Amino acid sequence: MITRLSKLLDPARISLSVHSTKRTAAINEVARLLENHPDVVNFQHFYNELLARERLDTTCLGNEVALPHARTEHVKKIVLAVGRSTEGIHFENCNQTVRLMFVLGTPKNNPTDYLILVGALCRLIKDASSREALMAAATPEAFIATVTELELQIFGSEK
Repeated sequence: MITRLSKLLDPARISLSVHSTKRTAAINEVARLLENHPDVVNFQHFYNELLARERLDTTCLGNEVALPHARTEHVKKIVLAVGRSTEGIHFENCNQTVRLMFVLGTPKNNPTDYLILVGALCRLIKDASSREALMAAATPEAFIATVTELELQIFGSEK
């Protein structure tokens, strides 16, 4: 069971300079970081489900953070990609500007880990100082180190 975001993060799946400022293009840009992930069985089908979920309801969490996600049979395990935008991405469906985007794919048969991760993410980005630290990370590795440090502060050393 994965309860830490930091365990899912990979520097190759983190973009600290998302170029797109429109929601769908930005989601595509970040989701593409998962295109060759070994646990993504069929990227195009996963991506289509990600967009279908996005059309159902906004994935904005507030505080300039969005969590586009899909529960799908097209991933074997939970996968995560992160996009950061200094300019901001306009999410017209919630009329918010997003600067941090976490694209998540979870297997349909694993709703528990999905809910635990979403809860952990919400706790992680709740404080402005935490979001500022994530926005200030200079490299993908520094971003992961920041997430790890924030998780230690929030959750302690529990697994």
